Amino acid sequence: MMFQEYDIIVVGAGHAGCEAAASAANLGSRVLLITMNMANMAQMSCNPAMGGIAKGQIIREIDALGGLSAIVTDKTMIQFRMLNRSKGPAMWSPRAQNDRMLFSMEWRNQLEQIPGLDFYQDMVTGIWLEKNNIKGVYTSLGHQIPAKSVILTNGTFLNGIIHIGQKKISGGRIGELPSGGITEQLIELGFQVSRMKTGTPVRIDGRTIEFSKLTEQPGDEDPGKFSFINTPHLTKQRSCYLAYTSSKVHDILRTGFEDSPMFTGRISGIGPRYCPSIEDKIDRFWQKDSHQLFVEPEGWNTIEYYLNGFSSSLPDHIQLKALRQIEGFENAKIFRPGYAIEYDFFPPEQLKYTLETKLVENLYFSGQINGTTGYEEAAAQGMIAGINAHLKLNNKNPFVLKRSDAYIGVLIDDLITKGVDEPYRMFTSRAEYRILLRQDNADIRLTPLAYKLGLASTERQEMVNYKIEAIEDIIDFSKKTSIDPESINSYLSDNNDPVLKQKVKLNQMLVRPGIGFSTLRKYSPPLNKFLSEKINDNYDIIQESEILIKYDTYIRKEQDMADKLLKLDAIELKPDFDYYKLESLSYEAREKLSKLKPGTIGQASRISGVSPADISVLLVHLGR
Repeated sequence: MMFQEYDIIVVGAGHAGCEAAASAANLGSRVLLITMNMANMAQMSCNPAMGGIAKGQIIREIDALGGLSAIVTDKTMIQFRMLNRSKGPAMWSPRAQNDRMLFSMEWRNQLEQIPGLDFYQDMVTGIWLEKNNIKGVYTSLGHQIPAKSVILTNGTFLNGIIHIGQKKISGGRIGELPSGGITEQLIELGFQVSRMKTGTPVRIDGRTIEFSKLTEQPGDEDPGKFSFINTPHLTKQRSCYLAYTSSKVHDILRTGFEDSPMFTGRISGIGPRYCPSIEDKIDRFWQKDSHQLFVEPEGWNTIEYYLNGFSSSLPDHIQLKALRQIEGFENAKIFRPGYAIEYDFFPPEQLKYTLETKLVENLYFSGQINGTTGYEEAAAQGMIAGINAHLKLNNKNPFVLKRSDAYIGVLIDDLITKGVDEPYRMFTSRAEYRILLRQDNADIRLTPLAYKLGLASTERQEMVNYKIEAIEDIIDFSKKTSIDPESINSYLSDNNDPVLKQKVKLNQMLVRPGIGFSTLRKYSPPLNKFLSEKINDNYDIIQESEILIKYDTYIRKEQDMADKLLKLDAIELKPDFDYYKLESLSYEAREKLSKLKPGTIGQASRISGVSPADISVLLVHLGR
């Protein structure tokens, strides 16, 4: 045979596929990653950036679990910004601009260093099943490759169709073929399928942009990074820029509406509400005369620019005509037009919390095939699918993150219990425990779990242990050490802050708005000496200690709420439970519970259509 039998075959080498293959292989499984083009691993199909609101938290969580997205991001970054600094730390979200080509190359470099991970360039056309048991996959080159488990991460390639005005092209990305056969087979097996749409804007020749007319958006003065391990820090950065549409731009775009596949009904797929095309924004927000655009460089050594906010499927000549009415783009030339892409996805209620399908054992879905959008959401799902595929083959307990554990837990719980009616995108507002799920403490929350699995190294765990001890030392020092009124009252007076009448502990001073360790150490020599000598001026540790002291009351309240709700997740429901026998349940609840088969009362409570009264009925029935 040309191929050995693999433990796991991962289909697709996008962000989901790469993390799935890496996690499963790093745990010890023999993995084959099959992709249609090995030159495009973890391709940034849309904007060349990682992180952002809530997405940055996900990347840090992946890193804390031993994944690779943060490491690759840090090694290929061209700009770093911490978003939402003006808000509370629960909202702080790291974001990086990346070199698109280096990002893909670095992902391949990282994967090629993993023992037990093989690669093959081919198109998977079907799943090899015998009596509904996974046996491997079929490929377009006529191969039958054996495996015990299969993870599908097909992205936008399943029966993908590209739309540019009235032009319609089969493709998974522009210039790349779609994938066929898998959808049709899954439908025959009883899977529900639907269509979604996403889009991308024009790519512009930077030599034709007048940057002097745009607003420069540089990176942070002291740029951070994503990974908790020793990845490189940025020493230089490339700027992004802001531009704006106008009523004249909108009028030109409207002339193409009659040829728009979105308005004429040629696109049937569901589009993203939170990242709409420019024509969708003009139609929905007709009262606005201007929309903000972000001009983003594609890398260190390229003249190509990405116009974030100008996604479109209008005719290409209309796109260019409107683009040239934007200030700074009067003489713009484009490398390729924007387009919309329509593709198959499978409603995620058909999955277990491990991302294994309910209909076929040892078959997993992750990424856009589940109705999500975004590199970060896809990578997180890939990692969870890869971990669980390995664990199941080795008869180990599944790895499931709770909503109070991680944004990744929120993501998967939302998909399984609520489904999707548009491409799912993560926001901080989706997490009810966002004070607990900060980007700064992802390592403390998750690395111990990864270490038990075997994904996080001893070095990582030792770094976490050191961090925890150092934070405890700082908090303890702050509770025991006081500051004299004479030392700080002049500063407080100058800043219209109430002066001290007696000595006050440092932790009490930190509760005051606008006062942090950076201020206190100027007026407290003992604190300055302690942070310098004992903590080695470790910025991340000092900052996290400050957050824990400042927001102690809020953190405790949220933790108490999480602990109470977790009790519902401890009450199990049998998968074969007949909900139709409980006539006290509403009919909608019986229907939804029978379809989704939640594993616990907590999961049942989060299903849309299941009311608190229905949960009470279940608790009474269970004797609770």
